[in-house]
Amino acid sequence: MYRRDEWSRAAAAEGSALDMEQRRGCCCPPAPAPQEPELQRALERALRVREGARRLLPACSRPEQALETTKTLVLCEARVVAAGGELQRRQEARLRGARRPSQGGPGAEPVPCRGTVCISDLRIPLMWKDTEYFRNKGELHRCAVFLLLQVGAEIHDTPTVLVDRTLTDICFEGAVLFPEAGPDFELRLELYSAGLPGPGAQGSAPRKLASRLSTSLGRSSGRRARAAMDGGPASPPGTAGTATGALLLPPPGVPCPRFQLLAHTTLSLAQVHDGFRTHDLVIAADEQSPCWVPLYGRVCCRLAARPSCMDTPAATGTLRLQAPGAEGPGGTPLFCVLRGPGLLCYGSASEAEAGQEPTLTIAVTKDTRVRALQAGGQGQPPGVAVTNRLGGEEVTHGLLAESTAEAQRWLQAWGQHLCDLAPSSNLLAPGALCPRPLSRCPAVPSPVEAVL
Repeated sequence: MYRRDEWSRAAAAEGSALDMEQRRGCCCPPAPAPQEPELQRALERALRVREGARRLLPACSRPEQALETTKTLVLCEARVVAAGGELQRRQEARLRGARRPSQGGPGAEPVPCRGTVCISDLRIPLMWKDTEYFRNKGELHRCAVFLLLQVGAEIHDTPTVLVDRTLTDICFEGAVLFPEAGPDFELRLELYSAGLPGPGAQGSAPRKLASRLSTSLGRSSGRRARAAMDGGPASPPGTAGTATGALLLPPPGVPCPRFQLLAHTTLSLAQVHDGFRTHDLVIAADEQSPCWVPLYGRVCCRLAARPSCMDTPAATGTLRLQAPGAEGPGGTPLFCVLRGPGLLCYGSASEAEAGQEPTLTIAVTKDTRVRALQAGGQGQPPGVAVTNRLGGEEVTHGLLAESTAEAQRWLQAWGQHLCDLAPSSNLLAPGALCPRPLSRCPAVPSPVEAVL
């Protein structure tokens, strides 16, 4: 365990990117949080990449490089702000004494589990004017757009898409996963746009400069100057087509694109659905902005969620199923697995490991009630009673444990499991859940990050 002074030196080492930002006053030092090494490393990495992108931007010689570098700067700024804010929130939560049940003991309030949030098939419709789209009139306006997606301190981005009047929708393929989202998550979508110059804006610059020189220098001198720039036959003898004979001019500078926030929206657990839905966008720019794209004001996507309790068992062990009205320690021994929307009861542990169909499944819904069964006077062991409403009637299953401690363990597991399922009780339909085999694809580094 680090002491406060030791961790401070390790978190902001002398000469590190974080130390330099703190000295310049650009980044407030977060509260000490020795329990958050991954978040601290993410903050350090974002600061280093941002500093490298700032140095790389003036050296870009192609518009594609400048565009990707500017996009990297936008992402790094967002990651620095998000990581610093998350560190501060976690430190405040620790000071308030917020603890999970596993750390707080039997009397602590249960906290719902975290899960995976998946957003996919993003589509933003556009609304061009008739003269622009159908008649193909007016100046060709091109923009580069991308989406920034954020849940807490985790930030992802989509590939950059070039938009002009030939497109009717901005489509972002693929899915984005947030594997550590809480039930109160807020998924913020931010659409950034940067205006791009026309296709012939840079290629016509040398010709315009040559025309101006020939006009200002006179007919004969201007003809020689233009021939020297082109390296043509009218250039002085011995210099045509050579690098030393041509008039050396500095290459035109690459225009630096500027991404601006075009629109944004925030999605939560209430927007999770088993199909595609349309959500409103908040427009943050006006039509006079160079990054303007005629948005329809909507975004279409599919938002899915999967609590971790759907895949991780809350408890496993052997219980005896008590017949209705029966008393005593008798009953069928079953190997039970409490996971997802049901208590799965198998004949043996080997059947559960082999993935066979359970002998009995007791549903777990938002109306499920669980209470303790006290030990009876005729040798009845303690257990758990699970009550569900089926067809307008209440059905109770009595599950007897081998000891009082085992019954208490199952009772606590049921309490935590019901708490985990409570926020997403309306999402237990299979279509609203992320598929089980979802795997997070490794992020492909951008050209800027590959250079740094």
